[in-house]
Amino acid sequence: MIDTDDIIADSEAAQYEHFRCVVDAGQVPVRIDKFLFERMVHSSRNRIQSAADAGYIQVNGKPVKSNYKVRPNDVITLMLDVPKHDSTIYPEDIPLDIVYEDDALMVINKPAGMVVHPGAGNFSGTLINAIAWHMRDVPTFDANSPEVGLVHRIDKDTSGVLVLARNRKMAEILTQAFREHKLQKTYLALVNGCPHPTSGEIRNPLLKVGEKMQISPDGQSARTLYKVLDSVGTKFALVEASPLSGRTHQIRVHLESIGCPIVGDDKYFGGEKRAKSNLFADKLHLHAYKIDLSSIYNKKVIISAPMPS
Repeated sequence: MIDTDDIIADSEAAQYEHFRCVVDAGQVPVRIDKFLFERMVHSSRNRIQSAADAGYIQVNGKPVKSNYKVRPNDVITLMLDVPKHDSTIYPEDIPLDIVYEDDALMVINKPAGMVVHPGAGNFSGTLINAIAWHMRDVPTFDANSPEVGLVHRIDKDTSGVLVLARNRKMAEILTQAFREHKLQKTYLALVNGCPHPTSGEIRNPLLKVGEKMQISPDGQSARTLYKVLDSVGTKFALVEASPLSGRTHQIRVHLESIGCPIVGDDKYFGGEKRAKSNLFADKLHLHAYKIDLSSIYNKKVIISAPMPS
């Protein structure tokens, strides 16, 4: 497990290896920050870029910047100034809601509020600990290996489908499919207000500022399709949203940008904004409803997870 919060400014101190991977022989050139973001499911791209800027990310033993493009057979390491703490993922007997499973992959319906991967302050009770228990007798699966496991992410407070690769071959296939946006994800959101028009596409570039994303012409392009499924006048609406790009908090920021923030989204609809609306909720009403895996199986395969009550 990588925690880039542990980065220390003094780069002359002794360094310790916290992460290592060897780039696949068939890998096409891609920026190293993007490459690692897709493999470090518990680190943000901003943290990875900060680590590179500080000289902590090395390729073949030499520090590289975040715009370095990985090449086949590159050996990538994360070297920090602090010894690696015990980050072993231990199996824990925690119930899993498995909505689909075969020999190559598994789709899990994650409950809202459950941390996906161990990290600072959450070293047990996570989804990965539960998966390690469920897969403890599968010889091709090692919860501590970066070559298998979860191939994408959803926020802690978002519920719904998460896809896990049971072996290295499927992990490579899924990672490539997500990179090329071949696996369409569909979310359901309860929003404050009702979008007008009731269907369309939101095209607002997103820029990370601090710990939040915001609409900015300097940001990365982001596109979200949406459609109103039901509404209570102009007060609330149940919205189906499909991101055509994979930016952090994309659906949350895009819906807020058209005046329809997600109910319970304290990050983007908190404080004075929420107080003025007289709307209070104890959780984020965002659910990853389904994922289309048809491109993986060469036939129609769409896996859905029931929406929480």
